[in-house]
Amino acid sequence: MSTRWRSVRWPVALIAAVAGLSILVAACGDDDDDDGGGGGETTAEGGPACGLGNGEQASGQPILIGGIATKQPGTDFSEIPAASAAFFECVNDNGGINGRPVEYSFETEQTDPGQAANAAVKLAENTGVFGFVGNTSLIEGAVNHGYYEQNDFYVLCSGIAPEAYSTPNMACVNMGPRYSSDGATQAVLNQDVDKIVFDQSNVPGTDYIVAGPQAVADDAGVEFEGLTDNVPIQDANSVALKLVQAAGENGGIVLNFTPPEALKILQAAEQQGIQNQVKAWGCSTPCNTDFLAEALGSGWDDVLLVNAELNLTDAEGEDSQLYRDVLAEYAPDIPLGSFSQMGFTEALIATEAMLGIEGEVNKKSVNDAFKNVKNFETDILCAPWYFGEAPIHIPNNVDRTTTPGGGVMVEKEDCFDISEADPDIAEVRQIEADDPSLIGE
Repeated sequence: MSTRWRSVRWPVALIAAVAGLSILVAACGDDDDDDGGGGGETTAEGGPACGLGNGEQASGQPILIGGIATKQPGTDFSEIPAASAAFFECVNDNGGINGRPVEYSFETEQTDPGQAANAAVKLAENTGVFGFVGNTSLIEGAVNHGYYEQNDFYVLCSGIAPEAYSTPNMACVNMGPRYSSDGATQAVLNQDVDKIVFDQSNVPGTDYIVAGPQAVADDAGVEFEGLTDNVPIQDANSVALKLVQAAGENGGIVLNFTPPEALKILQAAEQQGIQNQVKAWGCSTPCNTDFLAEALGSGWDDVLLVNAELNLTDAEGEDSQLYRDVLAEYAPDIPLGSFSQMGFTEALIATEAMLGIEGEVNKKSVNDAFKNVKNFETDILCAPWYFGEAPIHIPNNVDRTTTPGGGVMVEKEDCFDISEADPDIAEVRQIEADDPSLIGE
């Protein structure tokens, strides 16, 4: 399925409810609709000031950009490229890329390798896109990274599959399942637990994911036990009891599930009166949603420690305000949350990269511009983002911890480094040390 935007408003009713069959550890969105934060710049007409910010409609030969997302019952990541589309529409209302409009379209797939491969070929060879922005798929990184490498595409993505992080031509604004679980494990270890019990859905990719938090726990000299549970969870009471018994009174539990499944476990623990029979509870990024904070109630305030790959949606800051303004103006049906933050941020990075192109804007110059992004600062991320030439890419490796507070997610711990005990993170830190210009040092 193909979806195309070009300076038209397309209401989007997309709910990022990632079902149990998914990898479950995409950076699932926070559905917070609250406004807040500092003021963003506006045009003379009062609209959001994106890109050149001149309030002039772009015209001329369009610059074609594409994306790919999983969209199927229960697993819908299309909200991410839809948010990218909203930002590009704002760019087009503000002079485009030095006068030329961005024409953005994305393909969807249903966890079918053939569909994912065909989507990339269709966009690259039939549509003729210059670059890829907003790719978010359960399998697309694994299926298409070789195609991107062979055809010199440098993809700005939101990663799920391991290959979205471990290959040279893809760089994502999120951390994905493994590294987010690392961060949640670190938050629980900070509570001086003597054991970590890590539980995730029983789906493909679990061995890759569990290796990160296990390395973090091993480095701390803390006992580790990795478990899986089939989803959707049918007997949450049994799961909660199993986890609490495995962790013990001085242990900690780290969950890696979508919000509805994590909620089942957490509510079951509270209802059975066993919530406080362990020392700490943690969760990877999918739990960073006001849906979960509100549903849990005050009993989990300042108790559940959740890794957050991006800033709070009501945070102060110029880019955070622009993000809220763009969605309000161009995509009011897309909820504020981590998913839409990702799509916005990817389009923001792409736009600034393309505005810096000297000479002709074409496939080569666009991908060179993406590849050469260094030290990209935004208040939505904890640290400068970069692409660069490297065998692996995990540019988002500094995160926050959030916790429920009064029915919403609030910041518990300011930005901290994801542990280098995970060998993937250690490799990335060496890449950054070898080329400090990537992060502006």
